[in-house]
Amino acid sequence: MLLIKNHSTSKKELTIISNLLQLIKKITSPQNDLVKYLIKLQEKSAFRKKEQLFLIEGVREVDLAIGGGYEFDKLFFCPDIFSGIQEFIEKVLPETEIIEISLSVYQKLAYRSDTEGLLAVAKMKTNTLEDLYFKSENPLILVVESPEKPGNLGALLRTADAARLDAVIVANPTSDFYNPNVIRSSVGTVFTNILAAASTAEVIAFLQKNNIHIFAAALTVSEPYHLQNFTQPSAIVVGTEATGLTQPWLEASAKNIIIPMEGAIDSLNLSVSASILIFEAKRQRGWCE
Repeated sequence: MLLIKNHSTSKKELTIISNLLQLIKKITSPQNDLVKYLIKLQEKSAFRKKEQLFLIEGVREVDLAIGGGYEFDKLFFCPDIFSGIQEFIEKVLPETEIIEISLSVYQKLAYRSDTEGLLAVAKMKTNTLEDLYFKSENPLILVVESPEKPGNLGALLRTADAARLDAVIVANPTSDFYNPNVIRSSVGTVFTNILAAASTAEVIAFLQKNNIHIFAAALTVSEPYHLQNFTQPSAIVVGTEATGLTQPWLEASAKNIIIPMEGAIDSLNLSVSASILIFEAKRQRGWCE
């Protein structure tokens, strides 16, 4: 039985939703062509780009995508697991096709085992520098060059959301924002951040044009991060754990910054390092006051 969670819904709206639930399409076979299409969206970045669509899995993730202004093409629910479809129908009507799927279909599509029986196909945002905007006149931005693993990018997006950064820019991306591993490891915060992706040269030009100071995390010719002034418009730039940032960033930076190490190793995990730098910048901006 489907439960109604939104008690402010009018009787007329409930009647419309009830009628829709009687008419919705049902998919029971894992061999259905649409199921095969969805798996392709999951697995193929080039196909996602061609279709300009991607798959979202999970109640929290779908809800965050709705809050982030993403448009939905289809919403899938497995009634054996999920009982709150009315609430989501109210949020996405009338543009979204609602489709009921069997448990076997859900298990075929689910990337994880704890996502509560809800999936959606959403439309990609453009995520270009031309579309990038800042809510603040004094932006604080995270720039990530060529993140090696989708999981690393997702972890960085989670930190960016926690710190409410003005934007996250990926330079020379090796994966798209809508990779299932990015969505999963970001815990859906890929939908709450303002995002852009471009080449390193384009990102540097963009930052310089907008008078945003570049602080490059690097081991060479560096100064301790906590001695820098992050209260001005700032971009904290981090590179891969294996090779760090490329030369153009070191040449363009206002300061190369480093987290002093007292142990045997000379660096931390990428997401940990970025978190330290970001929250120092937030501290300087009065975040803890």
